[in-house]
Order: sequence, then C-alpha cells, then structure tokens
Amino acid sequence: MNYARMVIEKEAPEEYGYDRIRYNLSESSIADQKLSDIGLKLPDLTLFYGEHRGDRALRDLIAGQDKGPSSDDVLVTAGAAGALFIIATSLLSERDHLVVVRPNYATNIETPKAIGCAISYVDLTFESGFAVDVDRIAAALRPETRYISVTCPHNPTGTMMSRADLDRLVALAEEHGCYLLVDETYRDLSYGTRLPAAASLSKRAISVSSLSKAFGIPGIRIGWLITRDSELQERFLAAKEQIGICGSVIDEAIARVMLEQRDAFLGRLLPEMAARRAIVQEWIDGEPLVDWVQPSGGVVGFPRIDVAPDFDLDGFYVRLLEKHGTYVGPGHWFEMPKSFFRVGFGWPTADELRGGLAAISAALRD
Repeated sequence: MNYARMVIEKEAPEEYGYDRIRYNLSESSIADQKLSDIGLKLPDLTLFYGEHRGDRALRDLIAGQDKGPSSDDVLVTAGAAGALFIIATSLLSERDHLVVVRPNYATNIETPKAIGCAISYVDLTFESGFAVDVDRIAAALRPETRYISVTCPHNPTGTMMSRADLDRLVALAEEHGCYLLVDETYRDLSYGTRLPAAASLSKRAISVSSLSKAFGIPGIRIGWLITRDSELQERFLAAKEQIGICGSVIDEAIARVMLEQRDAFLGRLLPEMAARRAIVQEWIDGEPLVDWVQPSGGVVGFPRIDVAPDFDLDGFYVRLLEKHGTYVGPGHWFEMPKSFFRVGFGWPTADELRGGLAAISAALRD
C-alpha cells in the first residue's frame, strides 16, 4: 500500500482550526449532535469485545430499512470510510481494474490509488446536470474490472440517479461479473423519492452508509456495508477482524438509540434542510457570477464560479478565508477545477449560511 494523505483531509477545517473560521461552509454533514440532543443517557455497559459483525440489534435496525437484507448481510464498520477501505483492500490488487464516477468522495479514489490498481474515471459534467452516464460506465468496463464505484446522493454535487439508472448499473454488474459499490451515505436525506439500498436489489451490489452525514454524529465512527453475497461478507468480516476485531460497544449503543428514533429525527430534519437548500438557491438566483445544479439529496452542493479565464481563483479563496472568515471546499479537493467549490448548507445555522454566502459574493468582487 502506497499511502498518501488526501488533500481534503490535509485542508479540513479541523486541521486549519475551527477558531479561525467565522462561516464554515465546508462541512459535508448536518450540525454535530450532542448526546443530550438525541436524549441519550448511556447505560452501565460492560466494556467487553462486541460482536465482530456489530451489535445484533443495531444490524437488525440497519437491515430493516429495506426489503431483502437480513442482519447477517450487514457489517458494522468504523464509519463509511472504514467500509470503503475494507471493500477496496478486499477486492482490489495491482492486477485489477476499477471504474469510478468522478468527482467522488476522496476515499473512493485514494485507497484504490494506494493499492495501485488501474482506474478508469467517468467524469460528471456541469453541462449535463452531473447526471450519471451509464453508457460511458459500460464502455469503461474491462474483463479485469472488479467493481464500479458511485455515490448516490452524490458527494459533492448532491445530485441523484434515477431508479432506472440504478437498475441499469445493477444489471451491468451482473452481466459483467463485477460488483457495484454505491456509497449511500446521504440516502436518508433525499428530497424526493428515496432510492432502495443497492444491496437489496442484487448480490452483485454493495451498499455503504453511516451515521456521520445525515445524523450528525461522526464522532462515534459508526458506518456499515451491506452485501447479500455470504462469501464476500465473510471476506469483509475477515478484513475487519484483522484491522480491529470489532467495534466499540459504546459507539454501537449510541448508534442503536439514534436509529431507534430515525423516522422522528428525519421527519424534523428534512424540512429544515430543504429550507437551507432554498437559502442557497435564493442566493444563486441573485448572484450572476455563481451557478449550481440544485441538489436532490444530501446537504452539499457544487456551485461553479462563472468568471473570466484570467480571474485569480487562488486569490479569491485566500480573500474569502483570510478577509471574510469563510471556508468552502475548493474544487481541487475533488480533482476538479478551482472554479468549482463545495458548499455545505446543513452544518451552519441559517444565519451563518446567509453570512457565508454574502461573504462569497463580497470576495468575488473585492
């Protein structure tokens, strides 16, 4: 493994210093929750080794969100990042090939790079509304392709596939004997129809999700992967056991309480996040130098700055942060031009969001 630090992590706000940022629009989750926010009082837990697959009751709650998967199809991991690492290191070698829809969450690209496999990128474009092009994905497949990597709802654009496109991707994986990996971290934050978990549709599909983005508790490091392929699940379990044997029983207890109140929590959250999205849309409508594809899910969008080619984008980001105290995720975090930036509208308050958006306009005109 040839590890290299991910740019998005080197430049993360926790690395830069939260105390140096006034308007933090770089976060990709809702606001961080406290134990009191979810009404949790920890029981007097015995701090033993937990079940290697994850707490049974927690896995029941995860599997119960869709028809088809059972608790035995669920592997609880150290966040979605842990699940993605297990999948990549279990399925890929230097001799293998991967198809990745880009831009994408960095782990979906950087871990395969560290392994040294061949990677074909299918790039999304602003002009096409960041829509997935299934035909281009099909054309990129090779005999040695191990899996196709997509995210839905998409990070960083917030766009979503149609059910027809998801079904076509599942069919592609089945036809070519590879797997389809769908990072579904934002699936519970869909503003329209919520797609089924990909793993519920086929043994050739693997679903990954977590409680970090949509539920605002990244500090407990709980994610999961779902596959109905029992042999593949055993391989993933072997990887988890060699990495850390099992998860934290404290973290899993907190996760179980959160998922027990999932429907009520999301019922309160979704209207608020839709209102935040509307705040950004209102700003976009009044800002001639910025445009975006309105997100269909999640709490991030990927606006494009429409300026002359000689515009100093590096200077813009410096002014935005140092003069206006506002932090966004520049395009290079996602191997995209710096004319794009990720804006997170779920983490700041509504007033902070408005302040940060006004700062972007000011920095563009300074």
